[in-house]
Amino acid sequence: MARSKPLLTKLRNKARDIVVVVRLSFLTRIYGMKIGEGTIISMKASVDKTNPKGVHIGRYSYVAYGAIVLTHDFINKKHVDTFIGDNVFIGAYAVITPGVSIANNVVIAAGSIVTKSIDESNCIVAGNPAKVIKRDIAIGKYGKKSD
Repeated sequence: MARSKPLLTKLRNKARDIVVVVRLSFLTRIYGMKIGEGTIISMKASVDKTNPKGVHIGRYSYVAYGAIVLTHDFINKKHVDTFIGDNVFIGAYAVITPGVSIANNVVIAAGSIVTKSIDESNCIVAGNPAKVIKRDIAIGKYGKKSD
């Protein structure tokens, strides 16, 4: 017999879902970021608000805990657009540097530093600096492997 989740767990999950939706609405409507349908950004992820209109994230992507998406370069005083495609998973503590474009259906491994655009779809990227480590992977919504 399957056990149901305790009431407090259900309430916590529902409250978190509401907060995530409100935050996404705030990022798109107040800051002007372009965030696609179904995309999830962790509450502990950082999306650059110095140049918020430079943030472009596709549909059904996931930005995990501690990940950073940048759109400005403080040293060179540049504001540039950063593009993240559809069905992209950005792992915990990964950094997407300003001006980078990431193709659709890409997994960025935890802790990776993406300094150059990833033009290849259906791949896994890892390292510092990030490089494609696996190709021809079937990737679906939120960067999950699909069969």
